[in-house]
Amino acid sequence: MTVISEPGDLDLSQILRPGDRIVMGQACGEPATLVEALIEQGGGIGGLSAFIATSFSGLFTPEATDGFSLSSMGAIGALRSLARANRLSVIPCHVSQIGPMIEAGIIGCDVAFVQVSPADADGNHSFGLISDYVQAAVARARVVIAEVNEQVPFTYGELLPAAKIDCAVHVSRPPVQVPPAAIGETDEAIAKYAAAYIEDGSVIQTGVGSVPDAILRLLHDRKDLGVHSGMLGDGLVELAEAGVVTNARKRIDKGVSISGALIGTTRLFEFAHRNPQVRMCATSHTHDAAVLAQLDRLVTINSAIEVDLTGQVNAEQSGPAYLGGTGGQVDFVRAGARSPGGHALIALPATAKGGTISRITVNLSGPVTTARSEVDVIVTEFGAAELKGQTLAERARRLIAVAHPDFREDLARAARTIQQRGF
Repeated sequence: MTVISEPGDLDLSQILRPGDRIVMGQACGEPATLVEALIEQGGGIGGLSAFIATSFSGLFTPEATDGFSLSSMGAIGALRSLARANRLSVIPCHVSQIGPMIEAGIIGCDVAFVQVSPADADGNHSFGLISDYVQAAVARARVVIAEVNEQVPFTYGELLPAAKIDCAVHVSRPPVQVPPAAIGETDEAIAKYAAAYIEDGSVIQTGVGSVPDAILRLLHDRKDLGVHSGMLGDGLVELAEAGVVTNARKRIDKGVSISGALIGTTRLFEFAHRNPQVRMCATSHTHDAAVLAQLDRLVTINSAIEVDLTGQVNAEQSGPAYLGGTGGQVDFVRAGARSPGGHALIALPATAKGGTISRITVNLSGPVTTARSEVDVIVTEFGAAELKGQTLAERARRLIAVAHPDFREDLARAARTIQQRGF
């Protein structure tokens, strides 16, 4: 293993080959020092391509990616600016598919860029803040370059032995942070309806953002909640410290909150450091259908750009603008809708662009992310529309009821065809 103590001494041209395909850790696990080196040196190597699922570092700009091409599962976080500039190639896929596609060579991985914690006494590094598909990348890569960051927490889960690292770059810098979003009145109204589906002993899956945070704030009177999620934010900390999240009633992983990514701030990172009640897992555990099928009372919470009158969900694209991604939505919608005592919630504001556009719509302006056959409950600030098992005509009626009042008449007029013919 090559050890580099000064990041400025990292010369990627001595490690990478022209045409190499790089897979790197995402979100708060993004190895910022390695990304900076790639931006500076990639053009001189030539033909490089890289895959990252999300990015919040701000390092990836259209100008910064001149020396390599970048692909992702969507335009999430700071990647949206690349999508607007036509500098991002989108691979439509579920989160559960990324690891297997890396393993199979469908998503090429000659080089893995990972951020890890300092090693423990046995010489093993923690993957720290991200454990989703990076394990598959490490297993597949010809070369593993690890950014060993003194400020990354040591989290429990699969570890990375030092022997599997080809080049270790030692740094001490704050990891990428994603502060909690400001919560508004609309978020609080949505949260009120969504939280009603979460009972004592429920197992929750949620993302990060204003609506998930607003929901978590309403759960302090619950007992023995469990967590099994692709990502966790700062909102988990308050519930765990208040004794609300205990994971005591889960059939599997009792007493442990399961996640593939910690996306938040130092508060979350410090909470997770050497905390046996938090376990970081690959997507083969967080998103796997067989694993999720073992969770009763699973309530999954995901977002959308828009929903049509039959229940089709678009979480990716609005016209020519790519705004989101497939993510883990379908994995968790399927699981929540089928879980005994569980639910799958799609939560979204009823309008967009200052109230000028209805997000409950006659026709989607982008692709179908989640099929209507999978959808369970749609939640807006005007209520919850339970769609599972309902006819298309009844779905339209229920969705119009949770649309903004300003658009209900037009939506009802458009729904008459469905009402008349039944489909």
